[in-house]
Amino acid sequence: MTHPSFQKKIPKYCKKKNGPHSTTLLCYTTRIRAAGGRGPQQPTGRGKKQPSRGGGPGRGRGRGSSATPQHSISDSVAPLEQSPMPLAAASLSREMEQKLTFQASSSTSVPAPRTQVPAELAVNPPQGPSPPASKKALTIPARPGIGSLGQKTIVKANHFLVPVTKPPAPTPQPQDPAVVAVIPQQGQLPPASTKAVRPPARPGLGSFGQKTIVKANHFLVSVADRDLNHYDVAISPEVSSKKVYRMIMDQLVKSFHASHLGKRQLAYDGRKNCYTAGPLPFVSKDFAVTLDQDSGFRKEHEFKVSIKFASKADLHHLKEFLQGRQLDNPHETIQCLDVVLRSKTSNSYEAVGRSFFHWDFGSGKVGDGLDYWKGFYQSLHPTQMGLSLNIDMSARAFFEPILVSEFVREYLNQDLNRPLSDQDRIKVKRALKGVKVESKYLNYTKRFNITGVSTEPTERLMFTIDASGAQISVSEYFRQQHSIVLMYPRLPAIQSGIGRPIYIPMELCKIVEGQRYSRKLNGRQVTALLQATCKRPAKREGAIRTMVEENNYNHDELVNRELGIQIRRELMSVQARVLPPPMLKYHDSGRENRVQPNVGQWNMMNKKMINGGKVDFWTCVNFSRSNDDVVDRFIRELVNKCRSRGMEFSPDPLVPIRTKPSNQIEKSLIGIHSDCLETRKQLQLLLVILPDVTGSYGLIKRVCETELGFVSQCCQPQNILKCNNHQYLENVSLKINVKVGGRNTVLEQALLRKMPYLSDMPTIIFGADVTHPQPGDESSPSIAAVVASMDWPEVTKYRGLVSAQCHREEIIQDLYINKDSGMIREHLVAFYQNTKLKPSRLIFYRDGVSEGQFNQVLLYEVDAIRKACNELQTDYQPRITFVVVQKRHHTRLFPADHRSRNTTDKSGNILPGTVVDTTICHPNQLSFYLCSHAGIQGTSHPAHYHVLFDENKFSADSMQMLTYSLCYTYARCTRSVSIVPPAYYAHLAAFRARYYIKGGDLSDNGSAAAGPDGVMRERVREVRALPAIMDNVKDVMFYC
Repeated sequence: MTHPSFQKKIPKYCKKKNGPHSTTLLCYTTRIRAAGGRGPQQPTGRGKKQPSRGGGPGRGRGRGSSATPQHSISDSVAPLEQSPMPLAAASLSREMEQKLTFQASSSTSVPAPRTQVPAELAVNPPQGPSPPASKKALTIPARPGIGSLGQKTIVKANHFLVPVTKPPAPTPQPQDPAVVAVIPQQGQLPPASTKAVRPPARPGLGSFGQKTIVKANHFLVSVADRDLNHYDVAISPEVSSKKVYRMIMDQLVKSFHASHLGKRQLAYDGRKNCYTAGPLPFVSKDFAVTLDQDSGFRKEHEFKVSIKFASKADLHHLKEFLQGRQLDNPHETIQCLDVVLRSKTSNSYEAVGRSFFHWDFGSGKVGDGLDYWKGFYQSLHPTQMGLSLNIDMSARAFFEPILVSEFVREYLNQDLNRPLSDQDRIKVKRALKGVKVESKYLNYTKRFNITGVSTEPTERLMFTIDASGAQISVSEYFRQQHSIVLMYPRLPAIQSGIGRPIYIPMELCKIVEGQRYSRKLNGRQVTALLQATCKRPAKREGAIRTMVEENNYNHDELVNRELGIQIRRELMSVQARVLPPPMLKYHDSGRENRVQPNVGQWNMMNKKMINGGKVDFWTCVNFSRSNDDVVDRFIRELVNKCRSRGMEFSPDPLVPIRTKPSNQIEKSLIGIHSDCLETRKQLQLLLVILPDVTGSYGLIKRVCETELGFVSQCCQPQNILKCNNHQYLENVSLKINVKVGGRNTVLEQALLRKMPYLSDMPTIIFGADVTHPQPGDESSPSIAAVVASMDWPEVTKYRGLVSAQCHREEIIQDLYINKDSGMIREHLVAFYQNTKLKPSRLIFYRDGVSEGQFNQVLLYEVDAIRKACNELQTDYQPRITFVVVQKRHHTRLFPADHRSRNTTDKSGNILPGTVVDTTICHPNQLSFYLCSHAGIQGTSHPAHYHVLFDENKFSADSMQMLTYSLCYTYARCTRSVSIVPPAYYAHLAAFRARYYIKGGDLSDNGSAAAGPDGVMRERVREVRALPAIMDNVKDVMFYC
């Protein structure tokens, strides 16, 4: 159905009598040539002489026929007349027949291969008998042409035509094409695989801005042309620990290095793959490996290890990709080299993802029973300079190796002589589930995993002791059997096992060292962890250099001697540019109506918001212990600040300001709403003084935005005491203005309609993000948020939509639902209603996508955008540019000279606007690093932008400058921000929607259930829709 806003109606999408997959049976007419000894008939059989069926004697496969060839039933193939067989053709010699038909006789040698293969495809130099390093490097030669010798005739073949709808011709563009392949248009079949759609090639390098030099924590990797072999590894019986698997493979190499492995080292990934430099002396072989008590087992364990050849890593493909002559990223080869570089460190340190930790690198207290360990991140990347090893500092929270009872004391901060409440017991259970502990009350050390916590304390926890059915408490059992009197009998016992659980007192178990804590950290813990890694650029660079020297890759036997890999020890020097900041426009009534930001920041002195919002009906509620006089004074100062900045703000509240108890928040909000309705006026803004105890912010936002239908501005009670804190009041007034529909500032070039790729045609800018549940939560849904600009050409107001989807699903499911619903459709309709224009250009900034998901996102999300546009109007196809924004990477940029004040800000970081699109970026696609903000503390983290789809044909300069300029339009402060605001707003909206999910925080039900066989299985939970945001709320920037 065509939306009323889009007036033109044309036939519905894919309204064809035959679908795109229909098959038309065609009897092909084919031109062939007669060769010696062949008649128009061919007897059956496998090359043997058979009695003729309707013709003279012949040889070959298949059936012959003397019937006149029938014309094709398809009008697209013209019928050909049959020509009689000339006698001269039958007199050709058998030798000539073999030459013409490539049928080799017993005395005929195979023809030599053609020599016209391009030189760059050669794997080895011509001299020497060495075989090629990779099977994939050998290429079958292209057809040299179509044969012409012989008498032409017609035969029929048992092949049938499968027509594919021809895609519409692309609209010619004035710029050079930059898209390798496009998303299917209307009537075109979707691509068969994710590789059918590719990101565009880089249109060129940027040149705008002041040139400078920066250093990046990337180290050049050179690889010798070695024969890299990939082997599949299967170990039985299976174990859950990668560390045990590595111990098994280490023992295998020690035992069979010379006798069976050809004296080759194995690079093992800890699971099912290993790599060698050169082939092993076998294709497949089984080994028996024994681990003794020195490996941590109570008794010897024997394992069967099967090693089987899988493939060869294609270094030729990798070289072609790095040089831009190959489009497919050779992930398998890069993975092979990555495993090799990680092999030694994986055995020496605790590996967590791509990072390695050890207490030798530095450790400290995080609090609540946790420590932090320092370490380093390591990853191999293909870049413009070649292969690059990215190394960065890292830190991670680990369980402190203490008694479980001591952990409970620190975690809950309470006396262990008191019994735990149900709420505290559930907290402990969640924190400890899956943690490995060891007990030493026996004559040996026994390790096991915690599966739960008992509901009863050990003094009341009973179990059957013998066949007679007699029962005894856990505490009494340990007193009688082991002569141990428990110090904390009121603590519950930890539980191990699923079928028949084993209960052990907490004070007799110690947490095994080196176990990472995977749940969400609280505020104090996050602060402690950040302080551990928060280093100024000069110190961070020095720490990275130290890490590289200590790892000593170039003296590792496997890395250097066997595989010939060399790592350069110096940080890479990179050409960069510093982009100029944009000019910002404020209201003409202010003393200063425009401002040029300085080092990424400015202030509101002598300025007024370019579009001040209007607040006629407002009130305030106080849930804190602050007295009424303090609250009244703060509210009065805040209202005056808003008015002084250009807002129309009524000095008097709609209903009187009130103080309410913090345990009646929902009831109080509903009461305020009811009182406002009695005045027959709609409340626009509610100012809220939060309770002194945290935890109520989410409830307030959920009730106001999804049930009552007005926006709120929350203030911390400690901040209302600072009435003379003008910066705080300034920031709050900025947030209030956009929440009631105003604008704070706009880009002057946009207002003058001089912004390239923004002002020349109606343009809508989207931002999208998906947030996932905190670590350890296996049941809550993921939440997708999409915001879109509603004003053109200013591009500062962003409308937000949110939706819940399956747990940890990264692809946004609701971009397109059907012809009448979907996030993209709703935003496009709202844009038209606000501007009376249909956007001709669509720029989509997508946050939260890893490199491994690029193809998937490109295939499905761009297609969903296209479908939504087509459903609004069948010929409506705005030009789409899809850009991924990445913040979770480990590239850091450092000044070339840390003492230079011309190239650093006050924090010692590189200047805002520093952009890098050379050396360390993608070999052939448009990607760049942009540091758009000024550093505050630590080392600035540049954002990485990667263009996956581009119908607007952005140049490198135009994409970089547009993105950087937008970073100055963030509504909540007078600073440029680290990522482009649409993506930032989408993150805020998704985070806000997490508050809309009610309950479930302290349920004792896990996310997995044990089946009859005792195996844990994940519970499949239906994704419940989020409560709908009220229409008048979603139309403004409520999430700010």
